[in-house]
Amino acid sequence: MTFLPGNMQLTKPEDMPKEKTWRYKGHAVHVDSCGTPVGSPVTLVLLHGVGTNARQMSLLVGLPLARKYGFHSLALDCPGYGVTQVAPKSKVTYSDWVDLVDAFVDAQTRRQLNEGRGTRPIVLFGLSAGGMLAYQVAARNASVKGVIGMTFLDQRVQEVRDTTAHDLVGSRVGVPLAGVLRRTPLGGIRLPMPLTSKMRALVNDQKALRAFITDRSSAGNWVSMRFLADYMTYAPAKEPEDFETCPILLTQPEEDRWTPLRLSEIFLDRIRKVPVKRVTLEKAGHYPLEQPGIDQLHKAIAEFVENTVIGRD
Repeated sequence: MTFLPGNMQLTKPEDMPKEKTWRYKGHAVHVDSCGTPVGSPVTLVLLHGVGTNARQMSLLVGLPLARKYGFHSLALDCPGYGVTQVAPKSKVTYSDWVDLVDAFVDAQTRRQLNEGRGTRPIVLFGLSAGGMLAYQVAARNASVKGVIGMTFLDQRVQEVRDTTAHDLVGSRVGVPLAGVLRRTPLGGIRLPMPLTSKMRALVNDQKALRAFITDRSSAGNWVSMRFLADYMTYAPAKEPEDFETCPILLTQPEEDRWTPLRLSEIFLDRIRKVPVKRVTLEKAGHYPLEQPGIDQLHKAIAEFVENTVIGRD
């Protein structure tokens, strides 16, 4: 938090997100809730990637949008990250993440209907790998009314793998090896994310990077070969040519040293049936700590919700 602009830092206990637990298949899923659903035009579901967690999403997006625009957001810790308690003996894969978020969207839709106030549009926002996670959930869940991603990485594409992996050996040798081992007992071998991915480019501030890398609940996490293999090969329910669920917004950091714009365009250029908008965040890194990029991010999300999602709905 101390690396974010002063007006985004929390100084009072009452400023903190409200914490909830959502039960799913034996997992105790930690959820940060920012803002209130009463009066909010939208419910934002915030999805971290493989180097962040729910609280880092709340700090960057959830709390500022609640203050500035009155938006309600829910940030999830997917199993293996943050402080979610993983079900005993569970062998978590990336597919489990997609299933979990899909089920969470359904749960929020049912809850809104049970409240008797009608449904607020549900919009998914994902940072890093969370961008594609948001797309993959929307590809199978019509309740999603908008998808926002800081990047959209199709790891089935070799150029994407080569650019985002720690090195070419990991991309060209490690990924196929993980695929071979995923269904064997060796699939449970855990590897540190900083040695499998280009985590050194998560943020552009080196002191902030050290804080992330030493955090075992986010960038310093270890994941199984099984999870990595599934993540690198996951196929969405609908390929981009067939995607027609909702509009999409890319919020691309200008100084992203991990996932440059061209990687997202490989995927987004194939989408034809829904509007796709691109916004550049000036002077911002992959996890943006810099101005004016952060303010531009918040403004872009608000305009997308108000002009595209609500207007279209």
